[in-house]
Amino acid sequence: MPSPKNLTNVEVLGPQKRRRWSPQEKLAMVQQSYEPGYSVSLVARQHGVNANQLFLWRKQHQQGELTPVAVGESTVPAAQLADAMRQIRELQRLLGKKTMEAEILKEAAEYGRFKKLDCALALAAGGHPMKRVCDVLGVARSAAVKRQLRSSDWTDGRQRRHSDDQDLVEQLRSAIENLPSYGYRRAWALLRRERACQGLPAVNVKRVYRVMRTHGLLLQRRAPAVRPQRRHDGRVSVGASNQRWCSDGFEFRCDNGEAVRTTFALDCCDREAMSWVASTEGYTGDDVRDVMLAAVERRFGNALPDRPIQWLSDNGSAYTAALTRSFARDVGLEPVNTPVSSPQSNGMAESFVRTMKRDYVNFMPKPDARTAIGNLAIAFEHYNEHHPHSALRYHSPREFRRKAMATR
Repeated sequence: MPSPKNLTNVEVLGPQKRRRWSPQEKLAMVQQSYEPGYSVSLVARQHGVNANQLFLWRKQHQQGELTPVAVGESTVPAAQLADAMRQIRELQRLLGKKTMEAEILKEAAEYGRFKKLDCALALAAGGHPMKRVCDVLGVARSAAVKRQLRSSDWTDGRQRRHSDDQDLVEQLRSAIENLPSYGYRRAWALLRRERACQGLPAVNVKRVYRVMRTHGLLLQRRAPAVRPQRRHDGRVSVGASNQRWCSDGFEFRCDNGEAVRTTFALDCCDREAMSWVASTEGYTGDDVRDVMLAAVERRFGNALPDRPIQWLSDNGSAYTAALTRSFARDVGLEPVNTPVSSPQSNGMAESFVRTMKRDYVNFMPKPDARTAIGNLAIAFEHYNEHHPHSALRYHSPREFRRKAMATR
């Protein structure tokens, strides 16, 4: 026999017909469910309605969709009405905006022969909002406001030309007289360095370009080089000296037919050619090892680097020889080779080769190998001390290195 604790009240409902409730009746039941002592289940049981149905009516009432209406009127939920009113206000705002934009463009057509900034200022002076005018015409509002607040005695410095450039022309001719491969930027760098030594202000690079163009001192434009299909996304340069050195070699012919082959070492930050070896023989491992040792002695004296320095080179036999790689580790270098058929991976050394041939080898006297090697020593020294480099803000390698050491 079940205990009294297990007894539950069971309510048996008889068959009832489905009926429709008017909005007023629904609202009355919803309001009754909010009264103290009543719940959704209790009110639903009293009126013979499913509790979930009454809960849904309460939710519709909270959203404004359950309102009593008079007889004969169409029923529109309050939420839909609010959404429709919101859309109407947005359309009215857009209509007013487009009307104003049409008026602005109509008036701007009258100033069509002037620049857009002048048109914007004229329209703003006529009473149109500055922001809307700038948005329609595509003009920066900051520029329009700055022009609007400009003083009456303002003069455009860009239109003021120096009447006499003869002194500058003579200085430029003197700077590039022995350097015919220098363009206007390197000529400007030489002039900047010379004027800094004299305590004079620097000349603007655009003025140097204009003067050299007027007097026919610019270089002839070269045809764009055909780039290889292999893509190189790496970065050879580094942010500090003595982190990565690169090495390569180049060859040129003397007037008597002798071939001079040069091997060098370059710092991938300050671009200084730290050491080099030239001979009439081929590229040998002894030359590479001599260049390694001379570069370490140049930077560290009789000591060795505190941490290994990357030694970047191609896959030539002089660099990949076991003796060369072992010697590199003995002097504190870490040999790193580029991928096969990828000269871009050692692009800094390739660029240095092009610079040496273009600016020095093509113009220096080289009747024989002995004379050429002597002039090559002068070329390396000039490159390190005086050659402006674009990546170094047009300072020479040693000038850049001295400035970097002074700021430590």
